[in-house]
Amino acid sequence: MDFCAVDFETANHDRSSACEMGICVVENGEIVETKTWLIKPPQFPYFNRHHVAVHGIYPEDVQDAPTFDEIWYEAESLLYGNLMIAHNAGFDAGVLRGCLDYYGLFKPKLKYLCSVQLARKSWKGLPSYGLKNLATIHQINFNHHRAGDDAEACAKLSILAFNQLMLTRNDEINDVLKKNLKEL
Repeated sequence: MDFCAVDFETANHDRSSACEMGICVVENGEIVETKTWLIKPPQFPYFNRHHVAVHGIYPEDVQDAPTFDEIWYEAESLLYGNLMIAHNAGFDAGVLRGCLDYYGLFKPKLKYLCSVQLARKSWKGLPSYGLKNLATIHQINFNHHRAGDDAEACAKLSILAFNQLMLTRNDEINDVLKKNLKEL
C-alpha cells in the first residue's frame, strides 16, 4: 500500500486559512516520512479563538512562517501520484482546494479517501469513529489536533484498516472501496 495521510489545522472558518499542514508518507505499508509545516494564513493575524482552543496554534506561532504557496511545491511532491487519505477527508480536501484556489495554484489530479469511512468498513459497531477514539482503541499515542501527529495517526489507522480488510495493494482499494474514492 502506498498513500499519503494528510491533515490541516485552520486559523478560522475560511477554507484558505490553513495554519498547519501535516503529511505522512506510506510506502509498501510502512511509514517512511512525516512532514509538518506551520503556515501563515492569508487572514493573518486573525485567528478564531475557538480554533485556537482546539489546536493551540496562535498568530505569533506563524508570524514568520511561510505562506501556503511557499510550501505547496514541497507538499505536492510528496502527494504527487499518491492516494490521499484524511480523517474526515471532506474537510481536509476542502482546505486544500481553498488554499490552492486562493493562491491560484493548479489543482493536481488527486484521488482521496476518508479514513472514517475506511474505519467504519473495517471495525463495525464502534461508538465513535473519531480519530482520538480510534487511536485509543488501537493504542496509538499522539498529540491530537496537531497536523503532523494527526496525519501520522490517520496513516497508522489506515494501515490497520487495510490489514483488517485484507487489502495489500492499491489496485485492491479501487475494487473494494471504489464508491468511497473521491477526486480533488
